[in-house]
Amino acid sequence: MAENIYPIYDRMMTRQDKEALLRQHGMLVWFTGLSGSGKSTVAMGVERELHSRGILCRILDGDNIRAGINNNLGFSADDRRENIRRIAEVGRLFVQTGIVTLACFVSPTEELRQMAAEIVGREDFLEVYVSTPLEECERRDVKGLYARARRGEVKDFTGVSAPFEAPREPALSIDTSRLSLEESVRAVVELITNHNKEILK
Repeated sequence: MAENIYPIYDRMMTRQDKEALLRQHGMLVWFTGLSGSGKSTVAMGVERELHSRGILCRILDGDNIRAGINNNLGFSADDRRENIRRIAEVGRLFVQTGIVTLACFVSPTEELRQMAAEIVGREDFLEVYVSTPLEECERRDVKGLYARARRGEVKDFTGVSAPFEAPREPALSIDTSRLSLEESVRAVVELITNHNKEILK
């Protein structure tokens, strides 16, 4: 029998202990889509709705991750991969603590999203594709990034100078140019409910 080199884990309280305390089950909802598609806006609406039902949530997005744990990363291919890897590892910790985690990241390739799913655990990972068309995302240009990319000031910008690979089999696809915020939030909450009947009563 192999020696257990991490004996502390045998003495720590379990995920089941945490979920019993919170009376909920942890899971990660991964919102992917172009910049300006509505990922964070929908996630904030979902967070408020779940909070009103007594469900503890945590949103992870580029603003709170890039400003902190990933503030040493740039936007090279290697750094983008490491960005997603760290996000998934942090998300896994939240999930194992029983928290419903809402991750909002462009994550433009299938390979990156599959890596995240493997780290978190596929049984706990729900992929939501916010499929809002590029034209609408660019029209909104919430952070002025598309304008900068069109001027050549931002290299490898997804949707302009770098491709976006649409998910092959997302758990849910929502287009915020066609659905209202309320409709989008309702669809995601229903997805979470259907995934785990015990989480929302």
